Amino acid sequence: MQFRIDGLLDAAEVARIREVLKTANFADGRATAGEAVRAVKRNLQVAEQEEGLASCRKSVNTALMQHEGFALRVLPMRLLPPLFNRYDAGMEYGSHVDNAVMGSGEFVRADVSVTVFLSDPSDYEGGGLVINSDVQGQPLRLPAGSAIVYNSNTIHRVEPVTRGSRYAAVTWAQSFVREESRRDVLMELAELARWARGVAPSAPEAMKAAKVRANLMRMWAEL
Repeated sequence: MQFRIDGLLDAAEVARIREVLKTANFADGRATAGEAVRAVKRNLQVAEQEEGLASCRKSVNTALMQHEGFALRVLPMRLLPPLFNRYDAGMEYGSHVDNAVMGSGEFVRADVSVTVFLSDPSDYEGGGLVINSDVQGQPLRLPAGSAIVYNSNTIHRVEPVTRGSRYAAVTWAQSFVREESRRDVLMELAELARWARGVAPSAPEAMKAAKVRANLMRMWAEL
């Protein structure tokens, strides 16, 4: 699974977050890196507990949880407060896989990763997010306020920044349904049920499609 959300945050909200980040304390990102990836992580990030960013974290997560496509595809049960990071010229994050369990105090099984871009591509050079699935991924440099959502078990990297600074927010979701293939089935059934309601809302098939999805969710959901 990989999909983008254009305009998750509007320009005003991105500007507000960037203004807060101006006075935030950034530290070496390796402090929160697992042993397996510490050697390839070269970035800066804001401490999770910094109170000045509480409203920014809430803003990002609220936008995600209220986005219909995110809700249907991810089926989020828990969403970590996002980390805010910065890559200056010369910084990068080499190929790695996110930890299976993420968080500090509040933990989630990392099923899905999210990167929300907070810098426009014109603000920096390099710094593309490359996500590898079956084939080599293409570098992603999305407009500020847009997000990319992808499976946490995929190998990915951030290419070296060669000019300017790249700001982003990253977070991880635990889904009600662990297996991606089952989430795909549930999403397709939701789309089918919606189509049936639009075409023939009083037909029993419309209710049956919704019933099948609900019962599969009942079988597969982990609480």
